[in-house]
Amino acid sequence: MQLPHGLISVDDHVQEPPDLWTARLSRTRWGDRIPRLERAGGKERWIVDGQELLDGRVARASALTVERDREPTCWEEVPAAAYVPAERLQAMDAGGIDYSALYPTVAGSAGEAFSRLRDEELERACVAAYNDWLIEVWGRASERFIPQCIVPTWPVEATVAEIRRAVGMGHRGVVFPAGIMDLRDVPHLADSDWDPVWSVCEELDVPLCLHAGSSPGLQYAPPPGLTQARAEALSAMTRPVSSAYVLNLFLFSRILIRHPKLRVILAESTITWATLDLEWSDHEADHDGLINEGYPSTPSQLFHRQCYLNAWYDPVARYIDYLGAGNILWSANIPEATSTWPKTRETIEQCFQGVAAEERSQILWRNAATLYKL
Repeated sequence: MQLPHGLISVDDHVQEPPDLWTARLSRTRWGDRIPRLERAGGKERWIVDGQELLDGRVARASALTVERDREPTCWEEVPAAAYVPAERLQAMDAGGIDYSALYPTVAGSAGEAFSRLRDEELERACVAAYNDWLIEVWGRASERFIPQCIVPTWPVEATVAEIRRAVGMGHRGVVFPAGIMDLRDVPHLADSDWDPVWSVCEELDVPLCLHAGSSPGLQYAPPPGLTQARAEALSAMTRPVSSAYVLNLFLFSRILIRHPKLRVILAESTITWATLDLEWSDHEADHDGLINEGYPSTPSQLFHRQCYLNAWYDPVARYIDYLGAGNILWSANIPEATSTWPKTRETIEQCFQGVAAEERSQILWRNAATLYKL
């Protein structure tokens, strides 16, 4: 496989349009419970079943705006490249990006927004509508988009059924909220109750995609008195590092041991914290005698076998020997405020200084091409 630019971004976001759910869900059945835009106080915000979505915003697309530190307050301000596939392709061309793996925005970065709903039928309807729309509007617009499905998270049988349906339509990854136990009264993520979900991902050979920031219990609220810009900066700094908790949950629980073919992507994770994390993980595993407790592999061995971290502004060379080029992916993170776009190429050149050509191509596109079977 040869690529014109040699870049596959494994973490970009689509902005859901105002009519996504209103056009696809029955007004007769669901009424005002359908996800929709609502105007309040001179701004527009997303609402579902009386709950506010996206922290009261209309979009997250500031990388595409003139004022990068200011998000749109009404739909008319949302840049077309955030929600129109043809416009996004132009933005990708400007950044030299060949393929883009897609995550949601209004539905939550990991689809967690609908996991908060207590009506399981409404949750399933909202999830199915999003998955259908992503294939019909983005997937069919260009093969350069890599659709990834979101899921209803309970009961597990519904999760598995939607994964099968969505992958059958063309979805290439499964987006799952790692902090599901913080969102509703369900078993802990490491509980064997979730094994059917990991098993179907193995069977269908699709990666499990866990996006940073989707676990409420791992995020600090900004302290009072911070300006919005500083609060956003604090969130941008702490959100990726929260992936350490998620990674270690998978390494120390028996999920990866029970499911040796499961491949786990930690999107928007960065890589700079992971070397220390894996060193400590192996130390603790040895100190606590996990091998004697039936753990056939060290945490770092499980990591290298099944897990992938996502760099986008990290200085790669100093971490590559320990983490391994085969376990690092790259993204532009369009259209989030932390995106490297439009200076994607310049950022890559800075971050990949001292990285050999073969390892560079592994990280920038070959690993992703293998995971998504491009």
